[in-house]
Formats: sequence, C-alpha cells, structure tokens
Amino acid sequence: MNGHYDIVVVGAGPAGMAAATVAAKHGARALLLDEQPAAGGQIYRAVARPTLTDRNILGPDYYQGQDLIAELEASGAEHQAGATVWQLSAEREIGVSKDGVAQLLTADQIIIATGAQERPFPVSGWTLPGVMTAGGAQVLLKSAGLAASDAVFAGTGPLLYLVANQYLKAGIAIRAILDTTPRGNSLRALPHLPAAMMSIGALMKGRRWIAELRAAGVPFIKGVEDLKLIGTDALSAVEYRHRQHWERIDTTRVFLHQGIVPNVNLAMAAGCAHRWSDAQLCWHAVTDTWTETDVPGVAIAGDGAAVNGALAAECLGRIAAYGALHRCAHLDATLRNRLAAPYREILAKERRLRPFLDAMFRPSRQFRIPEDDATLVCRCEEVPAARVRESVDLGCIGPNQLKGFSRCGMGPCQARMCGLTISEMIAERRGVSVAEVGALRLRPPVKPLMLGELAALTATSDATPESD
Repeated sequence: MNGHYDIVVVGAGPAGMAAATVAAKHGARALLLDEQPAAGGQIYRAVARPTLTDRNILGPDYYQGQDLIAELEASGAEHQAGATVWQLSAEREIGVSKDGVAQLLTADQIIIATGAQERPFPVSGWTLPGVMTAGGAQVLLKSAGLAASDAVFAGTGPLLYLVANQYLKAGIAIRAILDTTPRGNSLRALPHLPAAMMSIGALMKGRRWIAELRAAGVPFIKGVEDLKLIGTDALSAVEYRHRQHWERIDTTRVFLHQGIVPNVNLAMAAGCAHRWSDAQLCWHAVTDTWTETDVPGVAIAGDGAAVNGALAAECLGRIAAYGALHRCAHLDATLRNRLAAPYREILAKERRLRPFLDAMFRPSRQFRIPEDDATLVCRCEEVPAARVRESVDLGCIGPNQLKGFSRCGMGPCQARMCGLTISEMIAERRGVSVAEVGALRLRPPVKPLMLGELAALTATSDATPESD
C-alpha cells in the first residue's frame, strides 16, 4: 500500500466494489480495503470461489456478485484483502492493519461502504453456546459449505426466511420456524402496499420462500409473542409463547434474526452526523445526494448509511464514486450527473419497497428491549438489563454516561451488539425519544488493534524526521 490515494473505499460488499470500480475506471488512484479474505461482503461472501456446487441452494441473486467481482478485477483498482481499518479521522487519515503491520494512509476522498449488520436480539439465553444469528448460519453455508441440522429459526424479516429456504434446498433438516412478526404489522404496512406492488417480483420471492418451507412440512409457527432460550452450559431448548400459552422445543441450535441495521461504528468514530430513524429503528447517516457526509471528503454508500438492499447499495456505490471523482477533479459536473442518472433511476425503484418491508417486519418491543432483568445486554462486559435500568434510575441520562456506570459498550465489539439496545432502554426508562438519548460516542480504534502494531507504528512515525 502507498501512503496516499485519490479515493479510498472501505468495505468490499456491493457498494464498495462498485465504488472502487468506477473510481479506477475514471483514472483515480483507487484503493479498496476489506478485512475479509476475498471481495463480496456478506451478501456475496465467497462468491468468487463458491463452496457449494449446486447453484440452486444459494439462488441466482447470490451469483450476481460474480459480475461485480469480475468488473472490479478488470478496473485496475488496488484491492487489499485481510486489511482491518481501525481508524478514520476527519482529516481523512486512515489507520489500517494487514498481516500484523499497522500503517496510516491518507486520501483526497474516502467512501465508507461497511454495509449492514444484524440487529441485536437480546432475549433470555441469547449468549448460550448453540445460539447464533441467521446471518452467521448463512456465512458458514456460503464460506465453508457447513450447516447445523435440526435447528430452530426464530425471529422475523426476509433474511430469516431466505436462510431457512437455503437450508431446505441444501437438504438440511429444520426443526421449526418461530415467526415473531407482530400480528398488527400487516395493518401498519398496508398503506405502503401500493408502492410495494410496483416491485411485485421481490414480494413474490419472499412469499415463495415461505410457501416452499410450508410445503416441505417445516413447522411454521406465526405470531410468537415471547422467547426464552434455555440451558446451563449450552442451549438445550427454546420456550416460546404463542396465543398466550408457553410451548417448548428441545434443541441444541437456534438461529436468531430480526432484521439488519447499518454498521455505523467507523462513520460515527470519524465524526459523521447520524439521525435516528423511527421507521428502521436505527441510526442513519446524514448524507447529501452524492452520499457525502458533513465531514468534507467522507461519503457513506450502501447499507452503511440506510438499509435498502444489495442492488440499491451497488447503485449508491457508483453514485458515491461519481461524486468523489468530481470533488477530486477527475469528472466535471455535467459528466458526473449524466453518468449517475441511470443508477438514480434504479435506486428510486429499489427504494419503493423499503417502507413496506420496514413496517411489515418491524420487530416487537419485547425483542428489542429485554423485560427479564437477568438478560445480558452487553455481551462483552456481561452487563445485565437490571444494571442498565438501575443506572438510569441513579441519574444516567445517556449511553455515554452509562459507560462510567457499567462499562456497557466498552468491550471488543465496540457496542455493535448492544448500542441500539442501550439507547432504546434508556429512552424508555426516561420516557423520552431515542433521538434525545443519542448514541454511544465511538472513538478509535474501532476494531481490535495489537499493542505491538501500534507501538511499531509510533516508532516508525517518530523515526521519519530523523531519516530525512
């Protein structure tokens, strides 16, 4: 890696690959950084070298990523895989580690394309061995061809049904699907249905997944009102409340999922403004029409700003790149606008479906804010819900004060698994909006960094003036 680039893109999912490709094709010195061993992100993970020979298992949407990767490889963009970005400053200085060596880079323009992550699902027992996310189960299937048979899928959202359907097509036994979608969500989503019908193909795809699971005889229990994951040293059962009655399924594996949210840590640590979205119950980056944030020269493309799906992310990656190319004088405004126009049209079509999905699969309050005081909220620091509520009662008004009260959000994951839960819990306890409570203040390093790497980086920086 060199010390300076025209455009640096962080994240090699659909948005990041598209952005780096466009930047390099138009003559910019473009660098794509990603901590995974190969490009693709979560949605196209391992698509360049699939582990499954039957393409029907993961479906045609997955293999569309091969075209993006081929385009990236032909563009001339420099792609550094296995590179962890642990800092991004407002001065566009990037801290990155690769192969045990840390270094600082600078760029004229930076595009953050860190994508989305699964929403926390803090129910009783969610930290037990044997419990993982549906996205995690899909990672194993895509990257290693591994799967856990006889698992219970629990939660709501299209990804839950997609992964279950992929398991079905792979011939992997599914114990049951516990659908926690609130019964009232259908009425809330109804006003958005006319716009969503313009994307009828996507709607029918989801209905087909569910129909195929039902036709295969997979128990599909709708309207689940509560969940408890039971076990001492590992998961042994899941208990669920359905129509006011508790039932039990003995199992050693449960896959949880209740939607995806933007991965905001790097952008927040860089000082980019965010606002609370009540529609998606998460933080959205504040960006302009070219995806640039309030930090000059820093843009956020794809689901890392707001969740809209893979194709929308790809379009936003291209739009972000055209904007960055203009800002660093590689494109004039007229050409920039003309090149971006087709992708804006596709983006508008993709966004028509989102309000319906957000309303239809809005997770219930009890699955976002744990009612059981013993439920762990912060997995890293093992902070239970009771301590969060006690801290608020003692005068803690926001998540940043909560750090001092309980160490919540100070673990290795840097609040990825508890940040949203903490803000919602404090807001509910205080009787105010989440926007008023705010988010955890994130600081570098946003990813774990070996002390030896940091020490070597400091020594190198100190030695530079002497070498001159």
